[in-house]
Amino acid sequence: MVATGAEAAVLLVARVLFGGVLAFMGLNHFMQTGQMTGYAQAKGLPAPKLGVLASGALLVVAGLAIVVGVFPLLAAAALAAFLLVSAVVFHDFWAVPEDQQQDEMTSFLKNVAMAGGALAFGALASQSWGFSVGLSLL
Repeated sequence: MVATGAEAAVLLVARVLFGGVLAFMGLNHFMQTGQMTGYAQAKGLPAPKLGVLASGALLVVAGLAIVVGVFPLLAAAALAAFLLVSAVVFHDFWAVPEDQQQDEMTSFLKNVAMAGGALAFGALASQSWGFSVGLSLL
């Protein structure tokens, strides 16, 4: 099924909003490497600086891939996996002091919701996306 007209335009806006936010989040990994490395280290991540830089690259590349429509299934799967893992590992609201629980729960829920969005884009990956490069595994 090929989205045309208004459907293609709405899907493009959704791709720009979703992928653009994730790509921007990835850029923050590079602009705030020191701060994020300290947080990753505090959460027990091995090789925290490498993890921050690698996850930043994943967010930028996969986010932009969703925006432009390049390998959307691969990009969506990578984003969903990253978001779910990082929700559990980094935003474990159940294991932090009470004064930090609300912030961590908000971040946890944000990641879970965005993982749901990534899965939705993955489900749409078999369709032709209007206004996209159109490179795909399917």
